[in-house]
Amino acid sequence: MYRNGNYCAFYVTEPFNESNLGACATKDFCYYQMLKAWKGADSSFPFVNSHDKTYDVRDGSDWESTLKPRLHQRLSNSKNLILFLSSVTRNSRALHEEIRYAIEELGLPIIVVYPELDTITYKADGKTYFTQDVVDLWNKIPFLRDNMDKVPTLHITMKKDDLRKALESSDYKIQTKSEAGKYIL
Repeated sequence: MYRNGNYCAFYVTEPFNESNLGACATKDFCYYQMLKAWKGADSSFPFVNSHDKTYDVRDGSDWESTLKPRLHQRLSNSKNLILFLSSVTRNSRALHEEIRYAIEELGLPIIVVYPELDTITYKADGKTYFTQDVVDLWNKIPFLRDNMDKVPTLHITMKKDDLRKALESSDYKIQTKSEAGKYIL
């Protein structure tokens, strides 16, 4: 299996409608759109969209027979999972399944992007810690919070250069991933 895609996970209300209003009204989806725009404006940007590798499905489709298998197929063709985690993120059925399948079934490295935060760590007593804002966001997705140490999990702000470094790093690709644990750039 050729696993060269980057699977993007983001919260959308269910059922999601990708109309102009629906996309603009769904903040996490807009962050995903920004990543696609960076690729569109710069062909050297190292993003390969796993969502483009299979045909689209409509959210009116059956969860068990259509939507869930499609998520699994896209994830299985991916080298990592990019998760947009923001103040509007909720623990939806789809988001939970994407993260669960990536970690438990595939062992995919995860790149957690915090689009609303400029700072995600601080130093004290010679050590680096995640900010309380980051920890609070983890609490929105309990499965991620409780299982992210099972795979390499990189935490970054939503800066194009940081995303480029993360996507180019062999530490966050399934084929050459680093040891499980939490990482920062």
